[in-house]
Amino acid sequence: MRLRFAMLISGLLAGTPIAFAQATWNIPKSIQAGAAFSIDCPGTGSGTLYIVGPGQAIKRDIQLGQTIWFPAGSLYSAGHYTVVLTSQSSSQTGALDVAPASKPSELAFIAKPSRLPVALHDAITGTVYVFDSYQNLITQPMPVAFELSNPSAPAQTSTVQTKNGAAWTEMNSTPREGKDTFVARVGDVTSTRVVGQVPGDPCSLKVSAKPSGNEIDLVTDPVRDCSGNAVSDGTIVTFTELYNGTKSSVDVPLKKDVAATTMPAHRGATISVASGVVLGNQIRWEQ
Repeated sequence: MRLRFAMLISGLLAGTPIAFAQATWNIPKSIQAGAAFSIDCPGTGSGTLYIVGPGQAIKRDIQLGQTIWFPAGSLYSAGHYTVVLTSQSSSQTGALDVAPASKPSELAFIAKPSRLPVALHDAITGTVYVFDSYQNLITQPMPVAFELSNPSAPAQTSTVQTKNGAAWTEMNSTPREGKDTFVARVGDVTSTRVVGQVPGDPCSLKVSAKPSGNEIDLVTDPVRDCSGNAVSDGTIVTFTELYNGTKSSVDVPLKKDVAATTMPAHRGATISVASGVVLGNQIRWEQ
């Protein structure tokens, strides 16, 4: 008999079809994860009740002809469960589905990238997965409210309905450098990420020059991106001097918003400045 029961459970777990004697018993078709439930077990005498599903298995020795109660938290992993009732005279099987709880308890919130330049369209993505208190993915649709805020700019908001437990959105990076707060909210459950925003590329360049003996002192105006943010220190600015068919250049990193260098003073030389693809003004040196 023990061998027959072992083969029964093994066959169920392996998906092997097995024939069972039919009897009337009451198994709920479905419950929510963690909910209390009961099963009416027909017959007389003693028996064993098995409930086997994803990540969980329950074995209960019972007296037939009674209602067997299972307290809250007995079944908490969502999925399809096989229910087997065995006695000395018969065996029968049924099924029970455990659905995720309907109340969200935790959000898995992914925000990318964590750092990016300002003023980029749809450059920030936020993805949310909604879980119940037993770590089951809640697949029923529910609204997710996203908000990206920065003290120097109006907040961006978006509400997206989950599909198969997930929702995602895109946001613009804000015009000002700093740290943006990115929040996802489902009901009273929230999750927060911080997105760092750095200045963009230089938007314009202007260089000025003054004589210094046999050299020219060159310095840029404070360098800004197109939103008015000071471009990051370390950004390379290239100074170029053309004279009598000869070209010389020097790369200088920004320091405290400006770049400065010296170049030989040649009457008739043309001096220009650039950073990346941005070109600045030209100076014709006539001194």
